[in-house]
Amino acid sequence: MSLDSFTDSVDEAVSGFFEPIAKWLGEVVFYSVPVAGTQLPLIVAWLVVAGVVFTAWFGGVQIRKFRLAVNVVRGKYDEKGSAGEVNHFQALTAAVSGTVGLGNIAGVAVAVSIGGPGATFWMILCGLLGMATKFVEVTLGVKYREVHPDGSVSGGPMHYLPKGLADRFGARGKTFGKVLAVLASAFVLFFGLFGGNLFQVNQSYAQLVSVTGGESGMLGSSAGALFFGILIAALVGIVLLGGIRSIASVTSKLVPAMAGIYIAACLVVIAVNVTAVPAAISTIIEGAFNPEGVAGGVLGALIIGFKRAAFSNEAGLGSAPIAHSAVKTKHPASEGLVALLEPFIDTVIICTMTALTIVIANPASWGEARKGESIGGVTITSDAFATVLPWFPYILTIAVMLFAISTVLTWGYYCMKAWTHLFGRSKASELTFKVMYTLVAVAGSLLTLQTLIDMADAVLFMLAVINIIGLYLLAPVVKRELNSFLDFVRRRDAGLDTDEDEDGGTTDQEPEKTTV
Repeated sequence: MSLDSFTDSVDEAVSGFFEPIAKWLGEVVFYSVPVAGTQLPLIVAWLVVAGVVFTAWFGGVQIRKFRLAVNVVRGKYDEKGSAGEVNHFQALTAAVSGTVGLGNIAGVAVAVSIGGPGATFWMILCGLLGMATKFVEVTLGVKYREVHPDGSVSGGPMHYLPKGLADRFGARGKTFGKVLAVLASAFVLFFGLFGGNLFQVNQSYAQLVSVTGGESGMLGSSAGALFFGILIAALVGIVLLGGIRSIASVTSKLVPAMAGIYIAACLVVIAVNVTAVPAAISTIIEGAFNPEGVAGGVLGALIIGFKRAAFSNEAGLGSAPIAHSAVKTKHPASEGLVALLEPFIDTVIICTMTALTIVIANPASWGEARKGESIGGVTITSDAFATVLPWFPYILTIAVMLFAISTVLTWGYYCMKAWTHLFGRSKASELTFKVMYTLVAVAGSLLTLQTLIDMADAVLFMLAVINIIGLYLLAPVVKRELNSFLDFVRRRDAGLDTDEDEDGGTTDQEPEKTTV
């Protein structure tokens, strides 16, 4: 049996077994209700409402404290002797690398095709709201993280849900939190293996094949696929062995590089068509409120924009706190402020740049897609760049590769923390996971396993349901931590001694009882 026939048979077997489960799960998790002639997925509403609530609860913290967040990333408020493994900038890039990916390239193209240019406006708004949600969940992630004897750190919803609920509600809260923690770990692990690993490798391989001669090219054979998979798996395995320090070291260089390459290409297209920029911006704003020519009218554009942003920046899903929890800090809210920059980078900047480039370039494939033609999002984005840069598919391939590798690395770290929470932190346990994760990376270039990827998407958004419930219940803790850090900032800016935390709001102390 050839390798091709073997992989085809595996794909068919997996799809045949899991397809009914995936279909049922997708219908439940992404259940939609008809609203003004279009379909509103309740999970998207759940995420957006959380952003609205937390924006109001914390007085628009994402706007008021944006400059402070930038200063924290720059290291202005670093403290000596803080527990943790990486600095603020490294934690930010590690987390951003898990959200910035193919969705920013392909997903945005699909959004402005289905929802029209106006979807961009709502995408930006949702990104701004998501900044508040990200602030809350990451603050809790650092607050209730676990610092191990060897100095390594574990955090995320599997830690702050049981610890935080026990802190606020006693024994009953602890029991409930433990159940949620097990579910959170399982959800993160499942999505990471198939959505954060296999899918990324599969799509990057597909893009690489497309620019190297297709199926008849040097990488189009099954041997080429296997070689690519082994190469990516080897790179991922080597970095994973070094833990979050190694991952953060790579992503702190990789993320700025990949974002820089992509944004520079966007700016080239925009600069060449600079006279079309005012009209494009006007089209986006008008399209956000003009029901004509948009699937589902104004609400249709809104839903598509919100859906793209919510799926892209992962605010409220509980994944980012896992990476941010490793930061060196004594004040949880300091990293919460850093984290609110994530949706801004991912959605407000990168997604918007993609959308603006497509609207300005107006490639023929985009027009065809808006008429209902089935055209891949990557193709539309690539065609938009090709109007100015005919060789851009090669640059896009580099960007896709960087996006994919950084995403696989970050989700490898997320998965390992979920794995060790479920199966323990022994060396044997960690090695078992790393071997399994690298093998899945190899399979990514050979298999599609689309049914499992669909299931992984549904599972990840199931995590958002339990995670945001916890965020609502623990919001008072976050407010206390924010006040503690702002007091520290005032004292630091005034030149006062800040070695001692007067409010006791540090991650290294036992959580204090809080009341609403």
